[in-house]
Amino acid sequence: MAHSILHQLGLDKSSREPHSVDTMVCQQEEPLVNHITELFEKISSLESLKPSQDVDMLFTQLVLACMPPSPIDVTKLCAKVQEMRSKLIRLCGEAEGLLEKHYSTLLANYDNPLEHLDIFPYFENYVKLSLLEYNIFTEHSTPVPKRVAFVGSGPLPLTSIVLALYHLPDTRFDNYDLDPAANEMAARLVGPDPDLSARMEFHTKDVMSVGKEELEQYDVVFLAALVGMDKEEKIKVIHHLAKNMAPGSTLMVRSAHGARAFLYPVVDPEDLCGFDVLSVFHPTDEVINSVVIARKTMDRTAPVYSNEWEHHSHNFSPLRMQSCKCTLEVQAFNRLNHGNIIEELAINNE
Repeated sequence: MAHSILHQLGLDKSSREPHSVDTMVCQQEEPLVNHITELFEKISSLESLKPSQDVDMLFTQLVLACMPPSPIDVTKLCAKVQEMRSKLIRLCGEAEGLLEKHYSTLLANYDNPLEHLDIFPYFENYVKLSLLEYNIFTEHSTPVPKRVAFVGSGPLPLTSIVLALYHLPDTRFDNYDLDPAANEMAARLVGPDPDLSARMEFHTKDVMSVGKEELEQYDVVFLAALVGMDKEEKIKVIHHLAKNMAPGSTLMVRSAHGARAFLYPVVDPEDLCGFDVLSVFHPTDEVINSVVIARKTMDRTAPVYSNEWEHHSHNFSPLRMQSCKCTLEVQAFNRLNHGNIIEELAINNE
């Protein structure tokens, strides 16, 4: 549910030219991969990803194909399919950003845009995801956060707005995005509301340039799904947050599971060096993103506090760098939402 920064991704029309992918892959997952590949090739051939009947139809088909629970492990797919998935995630990010800019522009025409958020076709999904994230957070933290940061907020910052309006009425929200136009559009939406405009700011910054003095002010940091479009980029952002967030503060990371990983990048628990991973929640309904909640370690001997830690190449294993033992429990039922999957990870330092 996060946002694409087009100049950061380097996507232009040439990157959307049709690509051929070998479909004879993936054993029992072959039919699903073949179907997603066909949709990818159709999406790649579009002249534009701006909202239109064709764009809406193809992305709806893609989401419906990826939504059902699937045992597929995208890390086990062949190289050609991995390449296709990487390009598809970027196309999804571009289309999502254009969709949100379109509706942010429409909402800005109202005297009070916040009264009309439901014109956005996926507004209810944001309401459900925000409630899910709020419930997960409150399960693991007693104090109400005073300051929250959302990294990758985009032109339609619905998560921040919904949390601020319905769940955290006294909390201040700082939204970060690389795109100044997106921040201007977002600010126009909350400007007419005196309460929200007083508690919400928008910063045009690369999170990698936001230092300790700023980041350690936040009780909770949300990391949008499309901040860091591949594993290497995502881990770099997480490492930066681990170095600069306050000990004991909370990181909420959006991820993906099963076939939904064709839509968004996956964040694995072992990617969060410097954090104690508390829970990984995989929705099975129309809420697409998984949610990972982690707490910045209080242990000053952890690798995140070492100057040597930042010089490791991107191929290192964060899990091996932690002197910890991880236990994983997967439950088919939890009180947040019947039928979803929640993974509780207890990290016990030795």
